[in-house]
Amino acid sequence: MEAAHTAPRATSRPARLDRARQAAPQVFERLRNAIVALELPPGAPLSRAELAAQFGVSSTPVRDALMRLEEEGLVDVFPQHATVVSRIDIGRAQQAHFLRQALELEIVRLLAETHDDALIIRLDQAIALQQQFAKAGEFEAFMTADNDFHAQLYAAAGKEELWALVRSRSGHIDRLRRLHLPSPGKAQNIVRHHKLITRAIEAADADAAQQHLRKHLSGTLSELDKIRSLHPEYLTD
Repeated sequence: MEAAHTAPRATSRPARLDRARQAAPQVFERLRNAIVALELPPGAPLSRAELAAQFGVSSTPVRDALMRLEEEGLVDVFPQHATVVSRIDIGRAQQAHFLRQALELEIVRLLAETHDDALIIRLDQAIALQQQFAKAGEFEAFMTADNDFHAQLYAAAGKEELWALVRSRSGHIDRLRRLHLPSPGKAQNIVRHHKLITRAIEAADADAAQQHLRKHLSGTLSELDKIRSLHPEYLTD
C-alpha cells in the first residue's frame, strides 16, 4: 500500500526543440511540465550549461525560461551559486486554490445558466479520457486531461485569459495534486466529481454545480497533513 504514495520517478523527456518555434517558451514549458510532474523534484539542481546542451540551444533561452520559472516560484536562483527546483510552498498553494475556486464557482454558475450541448459533449470526452488514463495508471496523461476539463469551462465562458492566469499561479498546488494523485481512489474521485459537475451544468442546476466544484477543488488541501507526513522533504510553509 505504501508504494501507492511514493513520488513519481524521473523519466526521460524528449530534449530537442521544434526549430520552427521560439526556443525560450519551449524550454520553459518542458521544464515547467517536468517540475509539476515531479520528474524534477524539489531540490533538484538546474545547470544552465547542461540544460542548454540537453535542449540544443544557447544559454539565453535557458536563462529566460529559468527567469519565468522563478517568477512562478518554481525555482530558487542563488546568484553565482546554483539554481534549484523550489520546495512546494503551502502558502502559495493555498492562494492559488483561493483564486481558482473564486473564479470557477462563478464560471460553473454562468455555464449552468446557459445551454450548450456542445460543451457537455466536450466535457464528457475529457472525462472519458481521464477514466482511460486512471485505469492505466498514466498519471501525467490523467493530469493533462484534468486540466483540459477545466480549460473547457473557462473557454466556454469566454474566460481563456483567466485560465492562463490560473495556470501561471498553480505550480505549487499542482505539485501537491501530483503527490496526492497516486493515493488509492484519488483519480476515481476526480472523475466522479467531474461527472457530477457536468451533469449539474447539463441540468441547469447552478447551486449543485458550485457545490460539487467546491468539494472537488478542496480535495487535495483537505489531505495536506497526510501528504506532508509522506513527503516532508518536499514541502515548506
